[in-house]
Amino acid sequence: MVAKLTVALQDDGPFRLDVQLSCATGEILALVGPSGSGKSRVLRSIAGLYRPKRGEIIYGDEVWYDPAKAVNLTPQQRRVGIVFQNYALFPHLSAIKNVMEALGDRPPSERRARAGELLDLVNLGGLEDRNPSELSGGQQQRVAVARALARDPNVLLLDEPFSAVDKATRQRLYRELADLRRQLRMPVVLVTHDLDEAAMLADRLCILHRGRTLQEGPPFDVMARPATPEIARLVELKNTFEGRVLEHQAGNDRTFLGWGPYTLETTYQPNFPEGSCVTWTIPNARVIIHRPDRPSRGERENPVSGIIMEFVPLGDWTSVAIAVDGVPDSPLFMTVPTHVAHRNDLATDKRINASLLAKGIHLMPLSHEDEA
Repeated sequence: MVAKLTVALQDDGPFRLDVQLSCATGEILALVGPSGSGKSRVLRSIAGLYRPKRGEIIYGDEVWYDPAKAVNLTPQQRRVGIVFQNYALFPHLSAIKNVMEALGDRPPSERRARAGELLDLVNLGGLEDRNPSELSGGQQQRVAVARALARDPNVLLLDEPFSAVDKATRQRLYRELADLRRQLRMPVVLVTHDLDEAAMLADRLCILHRGRTLQEGPPFDVMARPATPEIARLVELKNTFEGRVLEHQAGNDRTFLGWGPYTLETTYQPNFPEGSCVTWTIPNARVIIHRPDRPSRGERENPVSGIIMEFVPLGDWTSVAIAVDGVPDSPLFMTVPTHVAHRNDLATDKRINASLLAKGIHLMPLSHEDEA
């Protein structure tokens, strides 16, 4: 069945909810936000394990939850598969028996055969008779996924499924989920606090904070074009500054922005009147170093100069913070390949020239303290 999951929830009380999201068949939607933002509460609401005061949950043309119409389908009626953060496996049962437990009233032989197929699907063939204590964290997670799929769910819910495994295992599980999703014809909702994980796995992000949906969209749009300074902080955009709109040139598809002594050229963003103060941001990757040995076209865009105040190698990449001439209290961050940093002899306290690519500059309303 090709169906879309649509969720709109409101709740009062000590923890407020005001959430809107949707997830199509074959799509992974990541719910992202800090601890206490409401991610797991939303997941439990979809599963039928929590009842908000108002709202609705609709799968295709079937209403799962609408208190105004006295509709509240049970978890069994919703047929939702869920993988909990701690996997919640039965410790005294083997992997295959854990999966068989979710297969209900089917005959034992049919249950075992289907459970074996699901364990093969998650690459656990040959380990079906091992108990959870005999499996690694990644293997336990895959048993939990197989069990969640056992009931042929309409929707698959993943609650921080990678948080309990080491980095190497996590990377392998990312690849396995990417492969598995090609075979799953259902909406998949993933809860995570890891932005890199969400951007890597999800088709769309939903940013939650204090129980509210702040923005929903493709990962690049949300992380490079946040709707507000609050979202920019939540998606950890370091390059967030204040400036003034100087001029719009519709014919040239350009807007000009004042930042300290600089006039920056951006794409045309007419929603902000000339003369208005704005918050603006640019991803680290859109700040490029000037290379004296091989100048690039991008170096003509918004050139700035300054002193390197922070130089932090991080394996293949190096994080560089620049005290920009004229705006020294607002460090500009860029990320460059470590070999490029070495080739250009970058180091703390050295002078550097860089450019801010016009397509990367995104304007937002002026930041307010009460958004923090």
